[in-house]
Amino acid sequence: MTRLSDNVISRLKAEMLVPDLTGTRYEPVRMLGRGGMATIWLVRDTVLEREVAMKVLAPEAGSDALAARLQHEALVLASLEHPGIVPVHDAGTLADGRTFYCMKYVQGKTLDEFSQGKDLREGIELLRRVVEPVAFAHARGFVHRDLKPENIMVGAFGEVLVMDWGLAKSLQDAAGPPGQEFRVAAGDRGRTAHGTVLGTRGFMAPEQERGDQHEIDERSDVYALGAILRFLADGANEHLSPSLRAIAAKAMAKERGARYSSAIDFSADLNHYLLGQQVVAYPESLIEKLARQLRRHQVAVGLVLVYLLMRLVFILFSH
Repeated sequence: MTRLSDNVISRLKAEMLVPDLTGTRYEPVRMLGRGGMATIWLVRDTVLEREVAMKVLAPEAGSDALAARLQHEALVLASLEHPGIVPVHDAGTLADGRTFYCMKYVQGKTLDEFSQGKDLREGIELLRRVVEPVAFAHARGFVHRDLKPENIMVGAFGEVLVMDWGLAKSLQDAAGPPGQEFRVAAGDRGRTAHGTVLGTRGFMAPEQERGDQHEIDERSDVYALGAILRFLADGANEHLSPSLRAIAAKAMAKERGARYSSAIDFSADLNHYLLGQQVVAYPESLIEKLARQLRRHQVAVGLVLVYLLMRLVFILFSH
């Protein structure tokens, strides 16, 4: 028996990944990415003459549970029409039996890539824009459950989109997405293995890590938003101010009841910080409050001091 070379084996594996688009309106262009559950391809829609992204179940992940999960993700996205959530164009089953859905092709960088070299204030302003689609999903009864920098895309024109809703849970459905669910294993920070974990260590709320599905609600996503705030601070090599530390700590409180009750409340406190106002999460001392007011109105304070100095000089010279 002739042994196949490594190059031949690699080529065969690559060909297996190419989705069978026979009988569809799509033509493959190139692979954009690959995860534990699915591959994402850039394909050309021959009817509308445009390029779209196709997420298709990986060949080795052909279980009914994972196919149902991918279909669940498409249905969630289709029900959430928001500028900050990528729209779905089509869904179905390919000739090779694999489940797929097509969505808008977003060109840009993930938040972890985009935030490199950016100052913390710019990162916070971006994070407040992330909250908008998250809060919209909460209002529609869905929790993302896997918010992290890799799942946030910043487009070429500054648009912000929250991606990868494969683990989204309906608050009306205690079971969440279809498929068996297990606890996260140690050392899985930064990686979501669909079918084995429900989130990403470091960005996952304690109730998720415990596997307490009935306790997961909007505050679980608030925890992840607080973790992203800390990630942005680490990336900017900046120390969090006491008020920002308090915001992150409140968002990431171990007990759900101690966190912000909603993503909107979390965003409001970030806005207070950006405007130089007192944040809800941090009770200031009198000295801190005075110092903050001086910083906030430093131009006006400077003008008053200049005026008083000029008056003093005038009085001295007049005598």
